[in-house]
Amino acid sequence: MPTPHYGQPRYRTIADELKRRIEGGTIAPGALLPAESALTAEFRASRGTIRQAIAVLRDAGAVTTEHGRGTYANPHRIIHQSDHSNDLEATQREISADSKLAAIFGVDEGSPLTEHEFVTRKNGRAHKVIRVYQIDRSMT
Repeated sequence: MPTPHYGQPRYRTIADELKRRIEGGTIAPGALLPAESALTAEFRASRGTIRQAIAVLRDAGAVTTEHGRGTYANPHRIIHQSDHSNDLEATQREISADSKLAAIFGVDEGSPLTEHEFVTRKNGRAHKVIRVYQIDRSMT
């Protein structure tokens, strides 16, 4: 846990730490954030304080909360790390499920999915490519 910043509300300090983890890749784009109970234990804060911190991140567009599912690092943001030799590019597109994706998601071939692609570049060259597929929430 980071050293508290005096004069800054506790929820803001927690939000700043979680944002740092998202931007640094410790919490990957599209990944589920730890549960409220885990965050309350880690930061030794009340649920209300954790919820305020998450609300700050949601307002900033850094996370998305889905009722009953949890809070995810927002895969729609393009995050440029502070070290300019390393960049993370994010794109999103709608695709049709092929046979493999249809089997994984338990849907018919051709069903709509959203593909999120994250390309990490080091010194201008592609270093890592991550693709995340998401089913349309209205279908579940």
